[in-house]
Amino acid sequence: MITGTLTSETFLRAVELTKTEPQVFDEAYEATTQYVPWPKAYGGDMVAQAAAAMMRSVDADRQLHSMHSYFMRPVDIGSTVRYEVERLRDGRGYSTRTVRGFQNGKPVYAAMGSFHVPEDGPDFQPEAPAAVEPESLRSAAEALTESEGPAADYWATGRSFDMRHIPGPVYVELEGGAAPQQAIWVKAFDTLPDDTNLQRTALAYVCDYTILEPLLRVNGLNWSSPGLATASLDHSMWFHRDGRVDDWVLYAQEAISGQSNRGLAMGRFFDRQGRLLATVAQEGMIRA
Repeated sequence: MITGTLTSETFLRAVELTKTEPQVFDEAYEATTQYVPWPKAYGGDMVAQAAAAMMRSVDADRQLHSMHSYFMRPVDIGSTVRYEVERLRDGRGYSTRTVRGFQNGKPVYAAMGSFHVPEDGPDFQPEAPAAVEPESLRSAAEALTESEGPAADYWATGRSFDMRHIPGPVYVELEGGAAPQQAIWVKAFDTLPDDTNLQRTALAYVCDYTILEPLLRVNGLNWSSPGLATASLDHSMWFHRDGRVDDWVLYAQEAISGQSNRGLAMGRFFDRQGRLLATVAQEGMIRA
């Protein structure tokens, strides 16, 4: 039986930052990684926390439009990470930042981010893929009604977001076949504050949960496959348009390449009106 409360408090706690004295760069913030039922912290904690730290370091007239990350060491769960932000450049239209995460005296995460003052200009994007409506799909909790244990509880209620797979999830078995594509409707359990930066941070937070799943799927694997070990290696994200993650967004994903126990996957977030909100590319370690 699945237990737990459907709330987005885990995400909101994850992006609570406390300003502290910098030791390396220009300004520093601390944040706490959130519970997961496996040995290391969720990579989306670091991406979202670093994004939030960089956002605090720029003027309000500009928005994060791209970020590129490396995950260097496993991060302890429920522990503090210190994010040191370096203000590399502030121009009239763009700002550039680096951020480094430290835990236990060692660097564990590094990223660069670029910010842009919005401008008027031509608008182009690909069409959103056709997809069944999210209300017709099973939630994670409904897909896991026959499952028990900490992992099932976490997948169902612990991630702050409702996630509904097309053609089916890969939690305890491979549903929908070994194709290199899948899509997921995503929506925060709670209404989130009306803040553009927070909505972009929510996209950065949630994107890491499932981006490696097309690589599992194409290899006939699921998250419960015996001996499976995965880790995020690097991550890039481009923010194209403002949107809300407390309304349904479609996360269309594709496996690009797999080799040497590494795989690259890409994903695109579309809102229900078909507007492209963000693009993600991530490489991960996958050992079965």
